[in-house]
Amino acid sequence: MSQVIARALSLAALSGLALAACDYRSPAYPVLGYETGDQQCEDGVDNDLDGTIDCDDADCLMTSTLCGEYVPLIPSFKVENTLRLCRDGIDNDDNGQFDCGDRKCQAIAEVCCGREFTNERCNDGRDNDGNGFTDCEDFGCSRGMYVTVCRESDDVGCRDGIDNDRDGDTDCRDSGCEDLAVCRETICDDGLDDDGDGDIDCDDRDCGGVGGCEIPPSNPEDSIATCGDGVDNDRDGFTDCDDFSCNRDAAEDVVAFCAARAENTLDKCKDGKDNDGNGHTDCGDFSCSDADDQAVVDYCASVAENTIAKCFDGKDNDGNGYADCGDFSCSRADDPEVVAACAAVLEVTFEKCSDGIDNDGNGYADCADFSCSQADDLEVRRACQESLGLTTEEADFYCSNETDDDGDGFVDCDDWDCAWNPMVTVCAGQPRVCE
Repeated sequence: MSQVIARALSLAALSGLALAACDYRSPAYPVLGYETGDQQCEDGVDNDLDGTIDCDDADCLMTSTLCGEYVPLIPSFKVENTLRLCRDGIDNDDNGQFDCGDRKCQAIAEVCCGREFTNERCNDGRDNDGNGFTDCEDFGCSRGMYVTVCRESDDVGCRDGIDNDRDGDTDCRDSGCEDLAVCRETICDDGLDDDGDGDIDCDDRDCGGVGGCEIPPSNPEDSIATCGDGVDNDRDGFTDCDDFSCNRDAAEDVVAFCAARAENTLDKCKDGKDNDGNGHTDCGDFSCSDADDQAVVDYCASVAENTIAKCFDGKDNDGNGYADCGDFSCSRADDPEVVAACAAVLEVTFEKCSDGIDNDGNGYADCADFSCSQADDLEVRRACQESLGLTTEEADFYCSNETDDDGDGFVDCDDWDCAWNPMVTVCAGQPRVCE
């Protein structure tokens, strides 16, 4: 019993520190020291200078008895969707997940469950949230609603002189830009060998038909050289080992070359790598999901998130960072029944954002739900803003009146809507939520 009491007191003492975790700063110096063991995980010091303190540091979760889930003697059975309940170390709703591991907590931006979702943090070369992915390699950055530095696929991102997605290629030299009209004409008239294949401008087959470049004649694609150069040499719409002339009809050494690169075995379809370099990884690649090997097909089917059961189980079954109807594989599934079921619960329409019901069951109803207040539908967003008289804490008045105007539990500059809105001036210069 004494251990349980001591554990409870330790958590209580740490709660004040945990609530301050949102005031995050990227470390100014290289990571030093260690934050492991009970002593260093309750001293209130960022011992390893990685930007996180004590139980907010993943090292403490693994090595300290003070951190991790706390199971109280009397279960609370509360909906886990407030700042306090999302920082108390308890699985309040008894769903098997606690605090930032619970999807309802992850949905609250102010809880700071993710620390890699701003332009600054997605461009600092650090794995801020410690999940093994850095900057634009992290879904928090590449799919973040407030992140623009990872986009290099439109006229703006492809002409700003910045390698936005940090893949080593900038603007029109980036594969995400090369198909844009502005880039096609630019790179075919810049006097440079942009793709490094030895051919410049109109001498490069890729420039055929662009600007004043003539369409080059078709060349065979049946050697190791032409089946590995990234060029559709025979202009049949298939490149390298995706072309039957390489992977099936060519000489034995060419077929073997393509077989070695193929992503169609069980090992290669679950290793997290894009083995064949076609831009699709594991079961996201048709060579896996439609493989000739039934074991591979069965595996991909087992992790696919596209059935009623898997789209409503609260789990990210395919491990792509999105669960249930928040995953396009559900909301845009081939099965009309799944699409209809998701459409019935997603809270993104004017009707569902004004009916007083928490349609998607995430603990937030109508305009208190990001899916409404930050909806893609501008009419829905505008309606949410106007529901408070003028805007949803997007004016200086609402961000300085010491009132929780939108009823989400956060006041003025502690509210995401104020802290991250460029229209709000009263919060300028203050530590922003989760920063």
